[in-house]
Amino acid sequence: MNVRTPDPYPGWLSDEDLHEARQRMPILYVEAIPVRLDPLGYVNELGLLYSADAQGRFLRTFVSGRVMYRETIRAALIRHIEKDLGPMTLPQLPPSPVPFTVAEYFPSPSETGLTDERQHAVSLAYIVPVRGELTPRQDALELTWLSPADALSPEIQNEFAGGRGNLVRQALAHVGYNG
Repeated sequence: MNVRTPDPYPGWLSDEDLHEARQRMPILYVEAIPVRLDPLGYVNELGLLYSADAQGRFLRTFVSGRVMYRETIRAALIRHIEKDLGPMTLPQLPPSPVPFTVAEYFPSPSETGLTDERQHAVSLAYIVPVRGELTPRQDALELTWLSPADALSPEIQNEFAGGRGNLVRQALAHVGYNG
């Protein structure tokens, strides 16, 4: 069962070339946690995707994808947000997007706590306020809006693969959530 979202920009690397590249060098990604803000600008909800992996396990995740050659970080963020959440998402990127953290994924457990069995990946992780209508990607079962407290609950944290729940905790700490 293939649960990958079809790439609207195919051809930058074949599956074989991508596999070979993943074995030889880190791959650059962007990740975005969509949020809704209250009138004072505080995060009151996080949008988390709920999907199934190739083994049939149900997992929580967020927007994520590779940065293409000669693509700006801003363009990669917009492309992946629209691909994963729909064209009417209306993301609110700041004039100078700065990640809340740089995450390093390794194919086996490491000191970062983040794993991706396919590769060594470096990801720039962002918190992105959204204002529009969100339609989850084809391979996501749903998009769930959770309060910060609910997103940090042990039940939800256990639904993340590869240590990604740590990124949710870091994102909320970055915006000053003390719950």
